[in-house]
Amino acid sequence: MTVLPLSELLSIARPGGLAAFNVIALEHAEAIADAAQAADRPAVLQISENTVRYHGGLKAIGRACLEVAKESPAALAVHLDHATSHELVREAVEVGIRSVMYDGSALDYAANVEATARIARWCHERGVHVEAELGEVGGKDGAHAAGARTDPDEAVAFVAATGVDALAVAVGSSHAMHSRAARLDEELIGRLAAKVPVPLVLHGSSGVPDAGLQAAVRQGMAKINIATRLNIVLAEAVRVALAADPELSDPRRYLGPGRTAVRAEVEHFLRLLTSPHTP
Repeated sequence: MTVLPLSELLSIARPGGLAAFNVIALEHAEAIADAAQAADRPAVLQISENTVRYHGGLKAIGRACLEVAKESPAALAVHLDHATSHELVREAVEVGIRSVMYDGSALDYAANVEATARIARWCHERGVHVEAELGEVGGKDGAHAAGARTDPDEAVAFVAATGVDALAVAVGSSHAMHSRAARLDEELIGRLAAKVPVPLVLHGSSGVPDAGLQAAVRQGMAKINIATRLNIVLAEAVRVALAADPELSDPRRYLGPGRTAVRAEVEHFLRLLTSPHTP
């Protein structure tokens, strides 16, 4: 299937939420595509700036994700996640990625608006979907520091000033959580969804329990980003395989179980978000 625009996937996913999963290795991308096909649900393959740094560049991993998406019969998009420079956004567009997230959350509000608006204009001239982030101003942990919350009126002003297509908001989640103990501010999500004229994005979703994710979608959250949970299940499966055979050296025999574990986790989230009204 042709790689689809992220805006189209958001529509396909309704009334459920669109699940977006971060890719670090090829096994992640293959597992996400297979799970999306099995669940018959749209999904997003995301590549973060940290992953680009890990691979020493975007082209190889970006093109690999695009090829996995093109070869899959599932409805998939490829997205650049948490880019902090125009240079990386430009490289993603040149590679063929049609959706990017510019993260100016470490900047003060005025600087975030200015930088995000400039990048959004550049991307829109090329037909590229733009996600941005707004939460705690100046927090060292970014928009998802503990206790950070996005103000609905400020979010409306930010979207109007920047012209972005989607907005990541701080409502109680936090990146890189290993426990699933985060409690979202559901009332705030509802107020944001009622006021902000673009789809809302939840980052740090790995730390939110299943019921919390379904409640977030019920309240109006449109895109749910998941990364850490996939890495946890992959690592656990690899540990089990290596522990079972201390002589094991063939990566296919330990990364294979890791990929299978990631596929099962992705399919779980895809099915979970299909029916957000299920208690």
